[in-house]
Amino acid sequence: MRFLARRILHSIFLLLGISLLSFTFLQLAPGNFFDDMRLNPQISSDTLARLQKQYGLSRPFAGRYLSWVESGAKGDWGISFAYNVPVAPLIWSRARNTVLLSASAMLLSWMIALPIGILSAGTRYRWFDHAISATTSFLLVIPDLLLALGFLWLALRTHWFPAGGMESVKLSSADAGSFKDIALHLIAPLSVLVIGSLPVLFLHIRAAIIEAQQEPYIRSAQSHGISSMRILFRHALPSAAAPLTSLFGFSLASLLSASLLVEVVMNWPGLGPLLLEAILARDVYVVIGSVMFSALFLIGGMLVADFLLFAIDPRIRTQGLA
Repeated sequence: MRFLARRILHSIFLLLGISLLSFTFLQLAPGNFFDDMRLNPQISSDTLARLQKQYGLSRPFAGRYLSWVESGAKGDWGISFAYNVPVAPLIWSRARNTVLLSASAMLLSWMIALPIGILSAGTRYRWFDHAISATTSFLLVIPDLLLALGFLWLALRTHWFPAGGMESVKLSSADAGSFKDIALHLIAPLSVLVIGSLPVLFLHIRAAIIEAQQEPYIRSAQSHGISSMRILFRHALPSAAAPLTSLFGFSLASLLSASLLVEVVMNWPGLGPLLLEAILARDVYVVIGSVMFSALFLIGGMLVADFLLFAIDPRIRTQGLA
């Protein structure tokens, strides 16, 4: 249990470090949310000073940070300057859509990449392996932004799926937000994320299986005449489970960062458009809240990977005893 306790403690310190760095960078950035109001002659300087004092912008850095930590402990995560509401409910309403998109993309990517990577490693240097490797090399050089623009063009030309958004505007209130409607709107952003993440996942899975096949006990099984498929699935795959489990946690980071870009391009109502809007408006607490949620999502995925590693790898469970 020392391994899990150490990982949880490390995650807590990592979150605190991320929040402190976010506050520091935003503090160093010039200007604030109320600077644009100074150009309006109808707003007096006394009103601006009162607003800055109300939102705590006139307080020193340490006081603002400790106030935000206290607000985070209460579940508010500060007050949005633009919406004048607590940040946490504002982020959660968008974060659910981001989680839906990212989790669906991760699940589908692994369902496709895992069997293809295993079969490619099992048929190394044959036509299937060469074909998959060539396709992967081609997909690696295509940026996510170009993929997103390509799917938008395809949607506008063919009308096979919606070109953006999450719900159809023309549907009645009873049909809007239905499973079928959301699934149709998921096709374009989900396809972009899956195609963008498949090459990296495939290369790591293939490399992990090939490395496992070089183990001495695998070679011994081959010398005894055991079939290649049996060795691949019964011996090589369990041996590669540990590095693939670690890859599972890190794949969340790439998918989440890519999903924020795809959400902006395809008008998916997730954290991406909200974060971009908050950055342009210098809505400090919304920016920090979005960054912290992304960090929570990433660290949560890494903790899940650590728990799975603890469950499947006996070397980790006996590390403290040794």
